Amino acid sequence: MLTFKDFPSEFTFGAATSSYQIEGQSFGGAGNTHWDQFAAKHGNVVNGEDGAIACDHYHRYEGDLDLLKGLDAYRFSTNWARILPEGRGPVNQQGLDFYDRLVDATLERGLKPYLTLYHWELPAALADQGGWTNPEIAKWFGDYSDVVLDRIGDRLETVATLNEPWCVAWLSHFLGHHAPGLTDLRAASRAMHHVLLAHAEVMDRMRARGQKELGIVLNFEYAQSLDNTPQNLAATATCDAIFNRWFVEALTHGKYPDEALSGMAPFLPDGWEKDMERIQQPIDWLGVNYYTRQIVSLDPATDWPHYKTAHGELPKTDIGWEVYPQGLGSLLSRIKDEYVGDLPIYVTENGMARNDICANNLVNDPERWDFVQQHMQEIKGAIDRGANIQGYFYWSLLDNYEWAFGYEKRFGLVHVDFATQKRTPKQSYHNFISAFTKT
Repeated sequence: MLTFKDFPSEFTFGAATSSYQIEGQSFGGAGNTHWDQFAAKHGNVVNGEDGAIACDHYHRYEGDLDLLKGLDAYRFSTNWARILPEGRGPVNQQGLDFYDRLVDATLERGLKPYLTLYHWELPAALADQGGWTNPEIAKWFGDYSDVVLDRIGDRLETVATLNEPWCVAWLSHFLGHHAPGLTDLRAASRAMHHVLLAHAEVMDRMRARGQKELGIVLNFEYAQSLDNTPQNLAATATCDAIFNRWFVEALTHGKYPDEALSGMAPFLPDGWEKDMERIQQPIDWLGVNYYTRQIVSLDPATDWPHYKTAHGELPKTDIGWEVYPQGLGSLLSRIKDEYVGDLPIYVTENGMARNDICANNLVNDPERWDFVQQHMQEIKGAIDRGANIQGYFYWSLLDNYEWAFGYEKRFGLVHVDFATQKRTPKQSYHNFISAFTKT
């Protein structure tokens, strides 16, 4: 079994959450988000569930943070609509006060606060103005970041601008699975660019204020061709370009991959090329989220990008994602070799959904602990190959609102009974704390 002793002494072990998924959007004067709008439309979310209550972390954060004691860090996000209910304009002081208390409580427990400024809770008022398809969103996001960092920026270990921009843009505007639920290549293409413009805007502002340890969190999946036929290899290259390369290539090389531009270029904003130098400005670290691989093949019957994906034959998690730890090791080495070199990398999300049953105050989840150990082995291998990996955050601390899956898919180290809000640490939680608490 791998423990903290198998990693560099400064390696950070922690767990992650996000605001909308745990806090309870109905509390503390928060405004509506585009997820509230999305969930209100029949068929978008399992059981029509939303984040109105979630894990009631807004009232229970002290006890939740107690669960992390012994680890090194806590990754969390601030909620744009909690702080600026209309997206712009009047500040909700209750929201700022909450994050003030949260950061202090994190530090009081010996945990380093790792902030993400945006984890998908776009204020509904801004969504009504086009959201991520509106070029003004870069300024809106910058103004919001200023309000947050004016209040808590002095106590943060790191700041990430955005979490998983592929989900913000492509999953939400082309595939339609997340808010706002569009299936529009023009909207998706613009959002794919605007999220990076928003990142650049906030980076400019944070550098100007002297904020330290600035990065972004990207999600990666291992894209594997169904076979070695030219058509399926080409389809896989297109999938890889959209999912894995678009953001990291822009951030590190100042360009978008040709395989993705072949379909998106006609829909990008006029003069987009002039933005690339600003988008490419240096970051201090990169966050990598990894869960699974995709088997890719040509799908000529569909419009561009003409590919389809499927999961392989290995065991699946409760959400249907194939368990493929080798993909993480391969991607970490690729990211180092092709994009970031010696730049610090954090594995900012990695975890599995399981149909966890709580009986007699016990949750036995051996598959989850095996999942963690297998992925930690891949991280160790990537470190041995020279990747500068600085930490690992399990997703997630708590069972929570799993977006379009509602409350049915449980990723947490801690079981949550959503009817009573009772927290029950799972066996994987006890294993995680025991293995990764430095003694």
